[in-house]
This record gives sequence, structure tokens and C-alpha cells, in this order.
Amino acid sequence: VEGIERRIYLIRGQKVILDSDIAVLYQVPTKRLNEAVKRNLGRFPEDFMFQLTAEEVKELMRSQIATSKSLSDQGVTMNRSQIATGSQRHRDPRFLPLAFTEHGVMMLSSVLNSERAIQVNIHIVRAFVRIRELLAGNKELAARVEKLEAGQQEQKSIIALLAAEIDGMKNPPAPKRRGIGFTAKF
Repeated sequence: VEGIERRIYLIRGQKVILDSDIAVLYQVPTKRLNEAVKRNLGRFPEDFMFQLTAEEVKELMRSQIATSKSLSDQGVTMNRSQIATGSQRHRDPRFLPLAFTEHGVMMLSSVLNSERAIQVNIHIVRAFVRIRELLAGNKELAARVEKLEAGQQEQKSIIALLAAEIDGMKNPPAPKRRGIGFTAKF
């Protein structure tokens, strides 16, 4: 499941897995997977599957390169070109990848009717569920942190007022001294 989680990306605000990654998991060529999808296009509305734009592919490749650099900093040796292109190496550059949402992956099991596809779909769905649970836990944590930060801001302003008052007490204004002698007012 962890290997699958690394193949799930956040694109257009949705968690998706690319056609080439699914093909690797199913152990079929990406071309064959896409042919099966095109034969059953009615089963894949836009909220189940969409095609990436060229800009999205570039951004995805850029983020994968950054990830591979950070992994190499941690002592993990990886082939940079493999990370940058992943299983896209053999893709015809004229065809942009398809991205499948969790529902699209579930629909794939009905299109690809093999035992391997069914087992892989179960693992992929579990990965999506695990990511959803992690995000839900992070939302709760983020809300708690935000509440703490708000309390800290309030305390910070009170401390700043107290510090200003203390500074004022340390350096009292000099009392006005009256001069010696008599001064006449006209």
C-alpha cells in the first residue's frame, strides 16, 4: 500500500493515480490499459478520470525531480532520469497521461476483468482510504495548532503591553523642577 501511496498525486484538487502507474501495477502496457478505457468511455465521467494538460505534466515532472534530489540528499541512490520520467519513458509524447480518481480506479476493475486487476484495485482503494484518513487527522491537528496560535497571539499582545508598562516604570519622566528664586510674571 505504501508503494501505491507514492504514486497518488494531488492534481486539480483531487487525489489521482496516473494511467502509467496503474498499468505498471496491473502489469499491462499503458497503451492496452488506455484502449480498454476508450472502449468503455461511458463508464469514466470527468470526476472519475481526466486527461492532464502539458503544463500539469511538466509540473509533475518538476516535482518528481525535486523529490529525487531530496532523496539523494538522504543517501538514497536513484537514477534521476527514471525518477523524472517514471514509467513515462515509453509513452508516445503526443498522448498526455490520464489521471484516475478513486472512483475511476474502482471502475477500472469492471473494465479490466482479471484476477490481478481486482487484487490491485483493492490495494489502490485501501491506499486512497489511508491517505484520506491521514488528511482528516491532519485537518484536526491543523485546527488545534491554529487555536493554539490564536491564543499565543493574544498572549503576545498582553506581554507586549506589560513590557511597555514596565519600560515606562523603569524610566519615569523627570519631574519638572522649579527654579530657585522669584520669577515675576507679566
